[in-house]
Amino acid sequence: MNIIEVADKKTAREFLQLPLHIYTGEDAWIRPLDKDIKAVFDQKENKAFRHGTIIRWILQDDKNKTIGRVAAFVNKKTMNKGNDQPTGGLGFFECINDKDLAFKLFDTGKAWLTEQGMEAMDGPINFGERDKWWGLLIDGYEKEPNYNCNYNPPYYREFFEAYGFQIYFNQFTYGRVIRDRFSNRIYEKAETIFKDPNYHFEHLRKKNLDKYIEDFRIIYNAAWAKHGVPSMSSLQAKALMKRLKPIMDEKIIWFGYYNEEPIAFYLNIPEINQLFKYVNGKLDLLGKLKFLYHKWRKSCKKMLGLVFGVVPKFQGKGVEGALVIATAKMVQDDYHRYPDLEMNWIGDFNPKMIRIVEQLGGASVVKTHATYRKLFDDSKPFNRMPIIG
Repeated sequence: MNIIEVADKKTAREFLQLPLHIYTGEDAWIRPLDKDIKAVFDQKENKAFRHGTIIRWILQDDKNKTIGRVAAFVNKKTMNKGNDQPTGGLGFFECINDKDLAFKLFDTGKAWLTEQGMEAMDGPINFGERDKWWGLLIDGYEKEPNYNCNYNPPYYREFFEAYGFQIYFNQFTYGRVIRDRFSNRIYEKAETIFKDPNYHFEHLRKKNLDKYIEDFRIIYNAAWAKHGVPSMSSLQAKALMKRLKPIMDEKIIWFGYYNEEPIAFYLNIPEINQLFKYVNGKLDLLGKLKFLYHKWRKSCKKMLGLVFGVVPKFQGKGVEGALVIATAKMVQDDYHRYPDLEMNWIGDFNPKMIRIVEQLGGASVVKTHATYRKLFDDSKPFNRMPIIG
């Protein structure tokens, strides 16, 4: 068995193509786009390289067949943030069903991270933001993965836990049937808000996109910045909407206003893995034609709740429910494009958001991912992710 650092086109190709062998015959798996995986390891594409470094390896058997892979990385901006010790990352792990080989890959990552001064590692996580490739799937294997979300065989959980990884936090993906009713209490609270003429709710209109981009930025910064999330600049907000524009469905992106001031948003998008699953990881000319064909055919039947935000002084007044019911009146009564909804994952460190989702009624956890942490000194106390208020 040989551990080989990925350092040329051949080993990079082996790293990229290993999942094709791991997931043979797995109906729920959707092959990630090659370009999305490559971007993680491209210094021109991945901004995390500005304050971090990454290395990756493949594991080959005696016949030079690739049977495992892993990456390890250090992010100087996050390695001490909220941690009791310098903590690195481990990700993009794949391995055949052999615990000894999995441990060999983990050992390789741990040794390199130790050399970098790390005292713990989180995994499997992304070298970058949490909205991509974050967490190990531990429940919901029958469900297709959403775009840029991890999918893995059930036996990976045994590997991580047997090695000494412990759950740092759980990540819950909630789902619901679009046309199911919400709880009566939500309708009642929403009606109270609707009767107040100072409030109004509307869906995005692309012809006024610049206005909605700025409204989104204002609400986002007020709702999320206090939770340790960096403030969003106008350029960042425009860049986000530019990325979403090719798939944007204006009827499922909603805003709330009080006396014309932006106070809430509910950003949904078509779940584009439902289109990318037809391209087999390739966005070459043929892949793009397949994508456009299935977009035209409206093959996507699932809506993804991407992000939700309410300005703090309007939280707990029923605005959350009113925004959801305003959206529901569109997608339940007038616009039957999407039968199902899944929401972007919510960490168990965010009980407030979990309560909001569960109080709406009709939603349940359909997938659970776990972010694991391995302390290199087992004698030290293990602490889970702190709860946010």
